[in-house]
Amino acid sequence: MAPDWKLFYLYGGDSPWDSSLWTDSDDRVRGGKSRSHLHCESPERAKFFGNLDIGTLGGAGFASQRTLGTLHLDLRPYDGLVIKVLEGDSKKYTLTIKDEIPPPREDGRDQSSISWEYDFVCHTGEVKIPWGNFRATYRGKAKPDANPLDLSNIKRIGFMMRSFFGEQEGDFSLVIAHLAAFSNRPTSSTSVRSSFDKHHLVGPAPTPARSRWLSWICGWVR
Repeated sequence: MAPDWKLFYLYGGDSPWDSSLWTDSDDRVRGGKSRSHLHCESPERAKFFGNLDIGTLGGAGFASQRTLGTLHLDLRPYDGLVIKVLEGDSKKYTLTIKDEIPPPREDGRDQSSISWEYDFVCHTGEVKIPWGNFRATYRGKAKPDANPLDLSNIKRIGFMMRSFFGEQEGDFSLVIAHLAAFSNRPTSSTSVRSSFDKHHLVGPAPTPARSRWLSWICGWVR
């Protein structure tokens, strides 16, 4: 990425990675055995890794790390997100963002809501994702009639490893230098950390034709 483009660091860069701001969301909540971790190897380097099990749920599975609590990020001045990957493993990952989070269910689990997703494969380098490349999904299925993404109030960000209906499984590892919002308008890089801390409340590949129950399992990803 050109150095004079504006970067709004969310994690990494001059906004140090902090594992306490992330939590797991794996298929174990539905009887699966997948596990994910996000380890901050240094303030400038985070490792998203784990094991994706697809045998328990018959070809489906997911392992993800998402931001803890609710974010209130206004990213309207920016043109998209960029991930700087230091080490990849040739597997397909998904970056997810949400602009709405319904209240939790009575049992404490999250309710399903629309996610905006982008799938990527990267060994090293930068993955630049304009807002228009994110696709709305609901319970793992495309949601073409979703309202436009509300960039004024991004509430959750996550990294996901999933089976894509049995296409991949096993150990995975992705080392990330930073996740940032970018602007195509030339200016100096900056950080979102001051406003991020203030508002942080701790608290497209085609889908193969498979059975309905398998699609339902994949729809557990939130």
